[in-house]
Amino acid sequence: MSESKRLFFAIELPAPMQRQIVRWRAEHFLAQAGRPVAAANLHLTLAFLGDVSAEKQRALAAMAARITQPGFTLHLDDAGHWLRSRVVWLGTRQPPRGLLQLASMLRAQAARSGCYQNPQPFHPHITLLRNAGQGVAIPPPGFLWALPVNEFVLYESVFARGRTRYTPLQRWTLGNTERNSDEV
Repeated sequence: MSESKRLFFAIELPAPMQRQIVRWRAEHFLAQAGRPVAAANLHLTLAFLGDVSAEKQRALAAMAARITQPGFTLHLDDAGHWLRSRVVWLGTRQPPRGLLQLASMLRAQAARSGCYQNPQPFHPHITLLRNAGQGVAIPPPGFLWALPVNEFVLYESVFARGRTRYTPLQRWTLGNTERNSDEV
């Protein structure tokens, strides 16, 4: 029997943006606020797939390759703290329609393939801190990163030697139609 991999679809952040976000996080959150996510692991999950066999991975990749939609721009201009999951996150006040459509398609395909999908509505975010307890002060509005999204990625998550590493396995390009495709 083939070994399974822990997979998810996500939007990759370019390394310079990862470094900018890490610097911003260091300026706005106390060191004891929570466990920081490594810069190289900062991403926006579109659909979590869980443990997937090689056969199911091929089927999901084939479905992902059939997605045709234009790229969009994601504006990272919101932050928050989910007390229940103990996560501090960076997100968007107005998710672009393209982002919501892409996540919806990937989550639906994953569900049809037997990958459990959380029934909670999709809340696009980048996890900044884990194990964040009570009283984490969230920076006031005024920050903004604009991320042009022209592709999405299938990642593998591997936990080894006390660390989690996300490795890109495959990429798909979004169509290059009108630049204003992210307008609602």
